[in-house]
Amino acid sequence: MEQDLIEGVVGMDRVLHFTIPSRDARGRVVRLGPVLDLVQSAHDYPAPIRKLVAEALVLAALMGSLLKDQDSQLTMQAQTENGIVDMLVCDYRNGELRGYVRHDDERLAACSKAHDGNPTLAELFGKGYLAITFDLAVTGQRYQGIVPLEGESLAEACQSYFIQSEQVPTLIRLATEDCDGHCIGAGLLIQHLPDGEEGRERLHAQMDHPHWEHVSILAGTVRDEELTDCDLSPSDLIWRLFHEEEEVRVAEDAPLTRGCRCSVEHYRTILGRFSEEDRAGMRDEMGVIAVDCAFCSKIFPIEM
Repeated sequence: MEQDLIEGVVGMDRVLHFTIPSRDARGRVVRLGPVLDLVQSAHDYPAPIRKLVAEALVLAALMGSLLKDQDSQLTMQAQTENGIVDMLVCDYRNGELRGYVRHDDERLAACSKAHDGNPTLAELFGKGYLAITFDLAVTGQRYQGIVPLEGESLAEACQSYFIQSEQVPTLIRLATEDCDGHCIGAGLLIQHLPDGEEGRERLHAQMDHPHWEHVSILAGTVRDEELTDCDLSPSDLIWRLFHEEEEVRVAEDAPLTRGCRCSVEHYRTILGRFSEEDRAGMRDEMGVIAVDCAFCSKIFPIEM
């Protein structure tokens, strides 16, 4: 599929919100295309890492879109030990996504050869933990939960975060596909909020609540090919899964974009927090401080 055709697909690079009022459930559907290409074009990632970046960015969009306030931010960062990947970080703010993975090429190649190009989560991260942070713009509060990187996927780790840190039963499904040289990443998130989506403590959330059992079973039937099918709009996907419910409300966010916030002004501000002595140690022989942005793989020469 050509890039211009992907860009014209309904529901691509957007978040679809949905609620099922009679079941006290809310959810999100995300399908990323051109945004993934833009993020990944900054780095020559091998196939297993491209897949990992795609999954991480879909998760960031799914979880970040739960934030209600402008300028609030979701950050997801892996802390690893003895893994092929020693850094994964991505974030979402105001519909902007960015992400970066640092890994050991030689170990990845050896592992991929032994496993037909599909390293397991444990092999990628070793003994690792996933930190999920919500920075709320209006109150200035920060909430962080840290969960082990266990199970089969990043999605399972994020499900554990919501259950352990927020006591919210959550189901997440992810899928990726290479389409004529372009990457498509997609995901479905659904949660049970028996005390309402906002304003009250969720004291009665139960994994065995009949409403949650019902919607989680239906959502769990979604197939990878349905999530990534560009001919199946996100709203049609939700209809396919939940058409027997009394009411399903849907709304679509503004488009998702690649959002690296690097600039000369931004780095000047950061460097201004260092002492002159510290900045002197950063300068090269020409008196320039070279700042390397890992997200967009650009080097910014700063004179100050």
